Amino acid sequence: MTLHPAPAPSPDARAYFLSTSRGDFAVVDAPPAAGTEPRGTALLLPGFTGSKEDFTLLHGPLAARGYRSVAVDGRGQHESDGPEHDETAYAQRELARDVLAQAGALGTPVHLVGHSLGGQIARAAVLLDHTPFRSLTLMASGPAEISVSQRQRVKLLRDALAVMSMADVWEAIEAMGPPEEVGGPARGIGGPELLRRRWMGTKPAQLLATGLQLCTEPDRVAELAAVPLPFHVLSGARDDTWPLPVLDDMALRLGAHRTVVEGAEHSPNRDRPEPTARALADFWDGSGG
Repeated sequence: MTLHPAPAPSPDARAYFLSTSRGDFAVVDAPPAAGTEPRGTALLLPGFTGSKEDFTLLHGPLAARGYRSVAVDGRGQHESDGPEHDETAYAQRELARDVLAQAGALGTPVHLVGHSLGGQIARAAVLLDHTPFRSLTLMASGPAEISVSQRQRVKLLRDALAVMSMADVWEAIEAMGPPEEVGGPARGIGGPELLRRRWMGTKPAQLLATGLQLCTEPDRVAELAAVPLPFHVLSGARDDTWPLPVLDDMALRLGAHRTVVEGAEHSPNRDRPEPTARALADFWDGSGG
């Protein structure tokens, strides 16, 4: 399979398949910028209907701060393969084990960042085994199930996927206007061609299984708070998926560092990449690099 990376995220970034004990995963891997002191490695997990390209605009500023950033397509997402119709392959525990394998393949303890759905998968991975990680950042990712309005959107998508092809669903989504991240394909970097390609590359079973997870996720904050890692809760100033008071409360319960990126909504990584990257790097610097 040929990778089709978005426009260069940083001069030395490369797209390839990361070989792990649980299969190969499509990644974009951006090393620290030339002349900077290497500070560490970050593994970036995208959200529902998203992909590694959602982090494109973070790679450059993170590289300038000395951080290697590796954005990954999860199992059955965009350019990473997975079963077409077997939803059990996308159980949260299976996806969490994939993350542990990805971290292991990178060969160094990593700062783990999960956006939205990716945050809940990241949390599950940390709860299985925290030792491969130096910190955990939950980006626009809350303590439990998504909001009522977003659960309704996901239900519509799941109902459509039960009776329509991926191509037909895409055409219906386009006809309704610009898609949003939860309940429809996320806006990304690379324009309409990338949006359609990654939608068509994503497996229906992955969307069905992970959509259900978003709508039924239990609150595991107390369990996570017992893990000996530095935590960071980062969000935009407005979020319809997990409202800010919910994220604020989760941060308090975790004893986490809290960042609100002004001018950003559910995807600060795309809405305001420079201050988002700065907040990530500042947190990592403060937690030991």
